[in-house]
Amino acid sequence: MPYQPNDLLSRHFQENGPDLISKVEEQLNRVSPNSPNIPIYRDMILTVLRMAQEDHNRWNAKITLQALRELEQAFRVMEQFKGRRKVTVFGSARTPVEHPLYAMARELGAALVRSNMMVITGAGGGIMAAAHEGAGRDHSLGFNITLPFEQHANPTVNGTDNLLPFHFFFTRKLFFVKEADALVLCPGGFGTLDEALEVLTLIQTGKSPLVPVVLLDTPGGTFWQGAMDFIRQQLEDNHYILPTDMKLMRLVYSVEEAVEEINQFYSNFHSSRWLKRQFVIRMNHKLSDQALEHMQSAFADLCLSDQFHQHAYSGEEHDEAQFSHLVRLAFAFNARNHGRLRALVDYINLPENWAQSAPQIAQRSREPSKVI
Repeated sequence: MPYQPNDLLSRHFQENGPDLISKVEEQLNRVSPNSPNIPIYRDMILTVLRMAQEDHNRWNAKITLQALRELEQAFRVMEQFKGRRKVTVFGSARTPVEHPLYAMARELGAALVRSNMMVITGAGGGIMAAAHEGAGRDHSLGFNITLPFEQHANPTVNGTDNLLPFHFFFTRKLFFVKEADALVLCPGGFGTLDEALEVLTLIQTGKSPLVPVVLLDTPGGTFWQGAMDFIRQQLEDNHYILPTDMKLMRLVYSVEEAVEEINQFYSNFHSSRWLKRQFVIRMNHKLSDQALEHMQSAFADLCLSDQFHQHAYSGEEHDEAQFSHLVRLAFAFNARNHGRLRALVDYINLPENWAQSAPQIAQRSREPSKVI
């Protein structure tokens, strides 16, 4: 998200002490000289100073301090795992070891590691313990929270540097989504359903980047199918959600399907971001001219104006030059229908739509594949 300076905050302190802002910036430049983030840190400090100036409530101050400490610690720990894709796995802490879902979650953890991905869970038992068992300690991350029952760290991550403790649910939930390149949800209780609906809401509203959301159940299982039937009958049929919102999740009945869904999502799509009014999708492969032309009409509903434009890196993303080798697909996204955006991602992920002459692609139909 683009940084917007808080001019109101700056004016407040200029009126109440013109030297304060310059002193804050002076100290920041001492500890982090030449950092492009100085204006952001300045506003953070000024926010705390205004809170101290008003000094309304000690409890509010303690909440702010605890949340800030948790965020800073988690940012610092996660920095060492930067650059590696991660999958957050949710499911019941009460799933017994002998349950078929436990075996599937353990297999899932191992399969994700084979695809060079790390596994994030809440660090508890049941599905969480199984996924970490399969992944192993070096490929597991546990975001633990202290509860009076159940939530003890599982043996795989307990006592390791891969375990992050959280006091607040809201900071913990932030990192479950922020660090996830995909999410796999196994059957579970209130907590699992809470995470499922929150993740879907964040993606649907554009508050979280588009990532694969995989609902995993045992063959013949009815847990997620029943949930999807309810969503279709009560939410979609009553127009509480768009029909295309159903594309934001995929129901699968095997570990192979779950991992394939994630790998397929990133076969060409790499990442996305907003640059001013343009939505930019970074791609591993350039699209063919024919596929791009077809896309102009097939996905025109996603554009507020103009068309889709494909181009190379031109230095506009000055803070992420490490992705300069990736092709860009830019357009004025309406920021409304993220289910249709998922359909667009599926389209650009089809190898026959890439601009390359591999034998397996050359043999396919000349007509670019359509994703409905």
